[in-house]
Amino acid sequence: MLFGECKKSSSKLSEKGLHGVDLGYNVEETLNSLVMYALKEKDEELLQILTKSLNSHLEFMLPDGAWDNSWGNRMYKWSYWGSRTCDGSQPAFGMMAHINPAFGTAAVKNTELLQRCTADGLIHGGPHFISAGIPPCVHHTFTHAKPLAALLDHWEHLPEINKNKELPRTTADGIIHFKDLDVSLFAKGDWRGTVSAYDAEYHYKYDFRQASGGALGVLYHNKVGLLCAASMAEYHMVEPYNQQPQPDGEDIPLTPRIEANYNGKWYSNLFDLKAEVAAKNIESGIDFHVLTQLTDRERTVLTDARFELGYHFDEQKTTITAKKVNNESMQGEASLVLPIVSPKDEKITHLSENSIEIQKGDNKIVVAANLPMKIMKTKKERLFNMVPGMEALPIKVAFPSGQSEISCTITVV
Repeated sequence: MLFGECKKSSSKLSEKGLHGVDLGYNVEETLNSLVMYALKEKDEELLQILTKSLNSHLEFMLPDGAWDNSWGNRMYKWSYWGSRTCDGSQPAFGMMAHINPAFGTAAVKNTELLQRCTADGLIHGGPHFISAGIPPCVHHTFTHAKPLAALLDHWEHLPEINKNKELPRTTADGIIHFKDLDVSLFAKGDWRGTVSAYDAEYHYKYDFRQASGGALGVLYHNKVGLLCAASMAEYHMVEPYNQQPQPDGEDIPLTPRIEANYNGKWYSNLFDLKAEVAAKNIESGIDFHVLTQLTDRERTVLTDARFELGYHFDEQKTTITAKKVNNESMQGEASLVLPIVSPKDEKITHLSENSIEIQKGDNKIVVAANLPMKIMKTKKERLFNMVPGMEALPIKVAFPSGQSEISCTITVV
């Protein structure tokens, strides 16, 4: 993985010894330039290095052509299809398709995703901008037209580019841990996803907003697509000329999490830079175990707010558990919050106080818990977040007095 996307210094390491890495800029900008240079100069040594790097980055492309940058330290510009102000990944992957045909698949599938996010000639900053009625920023269109024009300009010299070769994440099975990021990719049956404990910050302070703390950055199912996607923990205009304001002044994150409110402050595992994650393949599927604590944005730890988060993935379902580590009374009420990606035109059925059904095309998903579930109040039918441009149904399950564990399942039927 390429590193250097860090405002402090490209050489400064995080507490875990990790560099600043942002997948969006890597695949849409830096690798493009390096590939085009290496091909023009016929630099075989550099081409070998770039092939290795392209293969590593390609592990993060989802089966629908999306770039999973839920964990990247500049994910405030993540737009599911890529990075909002970069050039697009087509030149780097398209021009190297003769080395690995899956690079060609990546170029085509990502372009198809851009098309699905386009209306009236403009690319919108996420799949649900159109359904949420959010106007697009013209920046996305002219930057992402540039790489497509570059391919047309070099058309006679391009290798064969098609989508006949499956992407790595389409055929994946098991766990891949990127130690340089403390990020794990998992695949079991039709389930795909990401668990992140990446702690490298981009800015100087109040900056930790990408998926971390043992959070589920992405949850994807081959039959229904994206089900969970991280947002910034708090939406900030880090680059005010390159970001759009959050609509309606409503800032509720999309990242699945444990949270608590105490004395007017919000505490969550999303701010925990010291979370510990362990993962293993077992006979029944894949297990993740996360040890985390709730902190506020200044990293002040909430007293006795240590939790175990568990993720279990098998062929039939995803199970998410949250358990208090000890029985000491905690300051404030804690909850497990599970926003499910869902545009407002998807029908919702309350099956019981503990279960909800969401219609997704020809399929349905059922979210069920061992305790009553509530849908958080939002200003509109769905919660919308600019990063990565999604609408979601924010489901919340509170820890009642005397109850130390919450369990939620997601099933596709």
